[in-house]
Amino acid sequence: MKKFFPAALALLPLVGAAQTATAVLTPEKLWQLGRLGEMQVSPDGKTVAYTVTKYSLAENKGNTDIWTVPVAGGPARKLTDTPGSENTLNWRPDGKLTFLSGESGTEQLYVMNADGTGKTKLSDFPDQGLSNLKYAPKANFILYTQDVKVTPTTLDLFPDLPKADAKIIDDLNYRHWNVWDDHQASHVFFQPLNADGRPEGYGKDLMPGEKFDSPLMPDGGAEQLAFAPDGYRIAYTSRKLTGKAEAVSTNSDIYLYDIHNAQTVNLSEGLGGYDTEPAFSPNGQQVAWLSMATPGFESDRNGIVVYDFATKKRVDITKGSELSAGNMRWSADGKTIYFMAVVAGTEQLYSLPSKGGKIRQLTTGAQNYNSFELVGKDQAVANRTTLSAFADIVRLDLKTGKETLLTAINKEELAGIRLGKVEDRRVTTTDNKQMQVFVIYPPDFDPAKKYPALLYCQGGPQSPITQSQSYRWNFQLMAANGYIVVAPNRRGLPGFGREWNDAISGDFGGQPIRDYLSAIDKISEEPYVDKDRRGCVGASYGGYSVYFLAGHHEGRFKTFISHDGMFDLNSFYTTTEEMFFVNHDLGGAPWNVPQHRSYQEFNPINFVGKWDAPILVIHGGKDFRVPESQGMEAFGSAQMRGIPSRFLYLPNEGHWVLKPQNAVLWQRVFFDWLGRTLKPDAGKAAK
Repeated sequence: MKKFFPAALALLPLVGAAQTATAVLTPEKLWQLGRLGEMQVSPDGKTVAYTVTKYSLAENKGNTDIWTVPVAGGPARKLTDTPGSENTLNWRPDGKLTFLSGESGTEQLYVMNADGTGKTKLSDFPDQGLSNLKYAPKANFILYTQDVKVTPTTLDLFPDLPKADAKIIDDLNYRHWNVWDDHQASHVFFQPLNADGRPEGYGKDLMPGEKFDSPLMPDGGAEQLAFAPDGYRIAYTSRKLTGKAEAVSTNSDIYLYDIHNAQTVNLSEGLGGYDTEPAFSPNGQQVAWLSMATPGFESDRNGIVVYDFATKKRVDITKGSELSAGNMRWSADGKTIYFMAVVAGTEQLYSLPSKGGKIRQLTTGAQNYNSFELVGKDQAVANRTTLSAFADIVRLDLKTGKETLLTAINKEELAGIRLGKVEDRRVTTTDNKQMQVFVIYPPDFDPAKKYPALLYCQGGPQSPITQSQSYRWNFQLMAANGYIVVAPNRRGLPGFGREWNDAISGDFGGQPIRDYLSAIDKISEEPYVDKDRRGCVGASYGGYSVYFLAGHHEGRFKTFISHDGMFDLNSFYTTTEEMFFVNHDLGGAPWNVPQHRSYQEFNPINFVGKWDAPILVIHGGKDFRVPESQGMEAFGSAQMRGIPSRFLYLPNEGHWVLKPQNAVLWQRVFFDWLGRTLKPDAGKAAK
């Protein structure tokens, strides 16, 4: 084993590679890129305010600043440059821009002119984690969220034991994603503003005494909160369940709070799945939201439900459509609703009448429009990415679909960087379906040479491979290191109809795995793919796929890398936190009679005896979705079998790797492993 690893991790420096001039993408270069964040259009429709986050590898942290660019086109302008980060942009009706900043030591509300002058601190909120601030249309109120203590801590119960660090747990959902229950819940508050725009008095809690969160934890944000046009009604999203009930259900609802009478009404009562992201019509007579029908299925189709306050009726205006909607917006006249949806490995813009009717696809092409804001009647600005381009803002003509680039956030950083060609191919599956497969080639690819290939296994399990850019599983970075990347949109991924999307549930090790093998087998027929140097990599369900394929690959792969993958479905069932996922996608508990076949036919631990290739196992210590024990079990199994293996353990990372130096270390260990086991070079001469 020691001979297999002649160099230790201590010999992989955190500096050095970044200091070497290069014409291809590197991990260090990836973390030098600015990352586009929020995006808000001014009331007059002439200016886009947006945020860009830049990271310091040496300081191991990022900083976010505010920029603006004219909608008509022109130079971008940086408005802030402070040691702290700015976030939560809002344009006031008077054309001034507000934001939250920790510049003063606590998160406070600031305002400035559209050109960045006249910055003024407006608030002096207590330091309680203020976030998700929004303005009422007339700027007479604000809403925001803060954490509120809702259950007693161990110290509250035993005040004479101040150094006890135990947790007393009586119910499920005691931890979520990467945080333990801290006896607090995120509540929605509203607060009046005086004539100077400063908050008056104290914020009023819309959810007093409740143990529930709004927005939904951990990823919900300001999109799950909305003011009505009159400024006196607030819609918010909450899953008003606790403990086991919360762990087994996705049933969130849209609640309407009336400031006049302090009454709350559940608008989506009786709808079973996730109901999120309320948006009022311009006249305030309707409210629309995204709605999933199935309780317990987190990847169900997102329909658009419109509720009419006069008739008190709800209508799914997208009923019958295969599309799953997101980022919904009303037109200024209230007659049209715009939204985004994934289709065939891209994310496009759509529209339909707000009363229901024909859905129109407004954009086409090999790109993602990741978010958008409407501008006037026929235009929008959008966050755009492709597999060869990082996020920038474009202006879209909603009639023609034509786009105009407004920003060039990473023009200097990417100058001279060579990227690989991306192909969108179709492969016939074992059940005679046509599967989309992205193939990404090394820069300066030469078809007369042979290259090692990586089969990339996507996670989710229902998260599509689209034109997005990952800062960890970055296809261009893999290609820059000399690999051909094979990335199939296998069974279970959105954008190819509901049947394709739903087929993975209860069939983890079945057709989706056969789809992976179809993809790598077909692309390996090309003369430039070296069949003796193929690897298999992936995270989450992709990590599960790696573990499963390690016992079923029949000699195809020479190496494996699994990050945060499920290894033993029996132990995974009782240690993950969102029980609705395992109930739906694994077919129930392992003790059910009859037991679902997932626990025998599709359980990677049952096939460790067939492992025959080196494996790198990576896992985060704060990953509560796929607990760290899954990675430890896999590594221990490989070690006891005598399989060349390494375990990269990141004790303070969750399901993702978010700290800059950890992320670069991750990439270095990743490519070091591939270098040892696949030995990439500039390409061997093809025979």
